[in-house]
Amino acid sequence: MGVQVVVTLLAASLMHKLAPHCSFARWLLCNGSLYRYKHPTDEELCALAGKQRPKNKRDRRMNGVSEDKPLWVPRGHRAALGHRPHHRAGTRWVSPQDTLSDLPGIPARETNLGVLWCLLSVVFCVKVFSTVMRHYFRSQEGGERSVCLSFAFFFLLLAMGALVLREELLEFGLEPGACRTGTGWGGDSGQGWWGQLPLARLAFKLGLVALSSFLGACLTFPGLRLAQTHLDALRMAQDRPLTQLLLHVGFVAPLLVVLLWVRPLARDFLLQAPLGKHRVQLLSDSSFDTFRLWAVVALSLLRLLGTRPHLQAYLALAERWVQRMRRGAGRVPALEIQQQITRIYCYVSVVSLQYLGPVILTLHSALLLKTLGHHSWGLYPEPPPVSPAAAVSPVSPAGGPGGDAQAAAQEISALLGCIFTPLLFRGFFSFLTWWVATCQLVTSLFGLYFHQYLAAS
Repeated sequence: MGVQVVVTLLAASLMHKLAPHCSFARWLLCNGSLYRYKHPTDEELCALAGKQRPKNKRDRRMNGVSEDKPLWVPRGHRAALGHRPHHRAGTRWVSPQDTLSDLPGIPARETNLGVLWCLLSVVFCVKVFSTVMRHYFRSQEGGERSVCLSFAFFFLLLAMGALVLREELLEFGLEPGACRTGTGWGGDSGQGWWGQLPLARLAFKLGLVALSSFLGACLTFPGLRLAQTHLDALRMAQDRPLTQLLLHVGFVAPLLVVLLWVRPLARDFLLQAPLGKHRVQLLSDSSFDTFRLWAVVALSLLRLLGTRPHLQAYLALAERWVQRMRRGAGRVPALEIQQQITRIYCYVSVVSLQYLGPVILTLHSALLLKTLGHHSWGLYPEPPPVSPAAAVSPVSPAGGPGGDAQAAAQEISALLGCIFTPLLFRGFFSFLTWWVATCQLVTSLFGLYFHQYLAAS
């Protein structure tokens, strides 16, 4: 473990030095490929209103005006919005730690610090989502709060239904993983603590349902935003078929991830593929697990490639808002025009969170599934994983002053190894990866229906 600590400290120091000069987030979002719209200046708005803006207070006093009055502009004005490249340096929330944590090491007998990096990325994403959702609950208008609560209740019912289904339909491995928890540490070696404690199964399922409902509420507005930017990005890329293909694949990527855990459509089909009257085995069980991990990683990278078209589609909302305002009658305050266009530009950081957050959460959940679930990438032969029962072997008393402390540490480590088994991690992170993709799929499809039909009417 000493080598991992040294490498981690060196990587942290290197990232700290390079972050102000070479940041992955800054290159992705602020390299000048995105452009934002600028609101009309006060002079342009005064000219549209047919007034001449006084240059100083003396001119206003001579004209009998003691203070500035709100300026109203005709809605049908033809002021052109200028645009400039987007170079906002404050968009640095995707730290280099998230990039380097995508490379967890091979699980061995020592503690893998790559797991800690991935766990920090998952916790960071959930914290960011909860912070944004907290702002929705604090808003004066109750629309966002009602939407979050409605989807939280809906995902609560959906999670209960998913956990009730048998393993022959949705193969998470929660039942085998939980049943093996605690085996080899006294008691019934076949059932473990799952069978010895009657309330353990109920508490485990209720905890998963509560977590699923919370994640569903957090991923509600990211899914609705994804549907809106997807439609706008397709409209802007009408003459670019490759970009349209990338956008379509990125939008259906959560559906493909969801289907990978449906056993009749994924594992049973690839393990026993029908070929005429015969069945051919295309993949083994371990090869299918490896294929599923690579599929999740590839789909996450494809969605990452669609970041700029989606963000540019969001920034183009300023022009669409002005065009929609021109179709109205009457007058509108000039300050409202400037505030609305500026608000769209300032909100792009939150939109980038809503787009990249689910991608990072899905990717790191799959990486944790690979590492803690003792799966393989299939690129090189890996040593066989250490069985949890091997860690429960009786500890021989060691002499010396540190013998008791070392024996106690080994006993605690063996106990934790029996509780948090690879099968338990495999079931939990399989469900987490599938659930994040399910939440994205449901909310984005609802957002697609809302923006195409409900909002238009």
